[in-house]
Amino acid sequence: MSSDNKADKQTFPKQSQELPGSQQLQTPKPQCLPRDYQGGKLAGKVAIVTGADSGIGQAVAILFAKEGADVVAAYLCEDEDAKETQKHIESYGQRCLLVATDLSIEDNCKALVQKALDKFGKLDILVNNAGIQVEQTRIEDISTEQLDKTMRTNYYAYFWMVKYAAPHLKSGSSIVNTTSVTAYRGSDHLIDYASTKGAILAFTRSLANNFTSENRGIRVNAVAPGPIWTPLIVASFTEDEIAEFGQDSPMGRAGQPNEVAPAYLYLASDDASYVTGQVIHVNGGEIVGG
Repeated sequence: MSSDNKADKQTFPKQSQELPGSQQLQTPKPQCLPRDYQGGKLAGKVAIVTGADSGIGQAVAILFAKEGADVVAAYLCEDEDAKETQKHIESYGQRCLLVATDLSIEDNCKALVQKALDKFGKLDILVNNAGIQVEQTRIEDISTEQLDKTMRTNYYAYFWMVKYAAPHLKSGSSIVNTTSVTAYRGSDHLIDYASTKGAILAFTRSLANNFTSENRGIRVNAVAPGPIWTPLIVASFTEDEIAEFGQDSPMGRAGQPNEVAPAYLYLASDDASYVTGQVIHVNGGEIVGG
């Protein structure tokens, strides 16, 4: 049952007890037993995961497969990394469709959704995760070309993916977006990147409210990673920065993709059936607002 769907709204009969109250006399009794998942938390589900060739996206795609989902693994161009994702997904007996595509182009987002439907016949989960970042010391150094590419890859693609996926998502479906700790505290050397992550945060909350108000039963949440050890880091920062990467987090180290992936699993599964418009912070202990 999708608890965020107003169609499932439950009213309770009038009743009263003296403190501390007895669950045995409560009508109906609260549901306290663990959920029973046959075949995994995502058994029978189909998920699109973007940026699934490596890092967080790869970890999410593989964990989803372990929990019973078939996965459409979208990526830009790293074929060998993507094949590794596919190998691990199939090792759990799940199907994997690899799609190499540039999601900064709207038509490619539409085509990706259609390929998922053509292959699996349905769609239950969308994980928007693909992104880029380019360091620049001063805002004057951020070209309009860079700004446009960052916005189209990190934000427009998320918007377009939801736009084309939403008509095929039913009540109980889930969308999980990747925002960032930089959406909350900013980043002096990743100004355009941090701005897209702030946009994703607002997009997540707005979309959750929209779907709830329209009684669609589709939950929308986000994960805000901190410093996570992925290929994007090595491709973005200097050797000196990489040598110290993550050491300024309260835990004193960078996180690993498989430490982030469980947050996506929770939000995608029925365990989070009463959760929408929220963000899980996986950042090594940094306290940020929201």
